[in-house]
Amino acid sequence: MNIVDPEKPLPIFDALLIPPTALEQGGVDVRRAAIVDGSLHVSLRRAFDDPEAWGMLIADVARHVARIYATEGKFPEEETLARVRAIFNAEMDSPTDPGTS
Repeated sequence: MNIVDPEKPLPIFDALLIPPTALEQGGVDVRRAAIVDGSLHVSLRRAFDDPEAWGMLIADVARHVARIYATEGKFPEEETLARVRAIFNAEMDSPTDPGTS
């Protein structure tokens, strides 16, 4: 049931599972990203004292992405990392969508 319109069903949100270690030991969700109608929507929590930690987090996520593509046989890890790095640098220099707060 949709609170705004009881006749309209709630849309489906396909959420990822919580990492097993976080379920076992607890933790803090620091980033959530969703694609809605082709657009990126992000929630962040400033969880680090030093913003450099975000750079490490972004690099770690890129490595996870590369492993997923390699495991699926889509692209080798190094090629995926090169492609991610190239578009990351391009977007940092000239964002296609600078977003909002």
